[in-house]
Amino acid sequence: MEIRYLESIDSTHLYLLDALKQKQLKPPVAVLASKQTSGIGSRCNSWISLEGNLFLSFCIHKDTLPADLPMQSMSIYFSFLLKELLSEKGSKVWLKWPNDFYIDKQKIGGTITAIIKDEIIICSIGLNLTSAPRGFGKLDIAVDRKKLIFDYFLKLKQENFWKDIFIKYKVEFLHSTSYLYHDKESGKKVSLQEAKLLEDGSIYLENRRIYSLR
Repeated sequence: MEIRYLESIDSTHLYLLDALKQKQLKPPVAVLASKQTSGIGSRCNSWISLEGNLFLSFCIHKDTLPADLPMQSMSIYFSFLLKELLSEKGSKVWLKWPNDFYIDKQKIGGTITAIIKDEIIICSIGLNLTSAPRGFGKLDIAVDRKKLIFDYFLKLKQENFWKDIFIKYKVEFLHSTSYLYHDKESGKKVSLQEAKLLEDGSIYLENRRIYSLR
């Protein structure tokens, strides 16, 4: 995996997306920035970016992913592998369905994914490593950004079948059931208490299948 290191960028996600469309970069490649000025969060929100945290975007070919991975659950897949790596290093981080990193009850980061021409997968991860804006948390262990990314890409190269990740995430999903989310369809706050996690990573709630909280 080639890694491009940048001091400052508006958004690693938009930078990589544009570079791929302009054919200036091709997969597999990653972009890691020290500072991000206009980060993109989940549900089209901005991600407030403080210097020294993790701002990473990378792309790979779709055919390098596990054959059993449902494309709609890529965010869970990429997020859970990083969560596992951080846990191995001593963190108590957990993954709130489907793509948010939490320490206790505070969000510390998240993952977004995109597909280009049905063959190139882009994954972007933002994680508060050293500091956090008001209302958010930060990682509970000290890590070196470059070493963390190196170890993460090594983990991605291993055989990580979706069925194995799903078994482990199914247990962790219980943490998510104590939260509410704003349901755009009904226009109300809905509890995840009654949500059932399905094998493709979606949830069944309010008599319908839901793939994201966006």
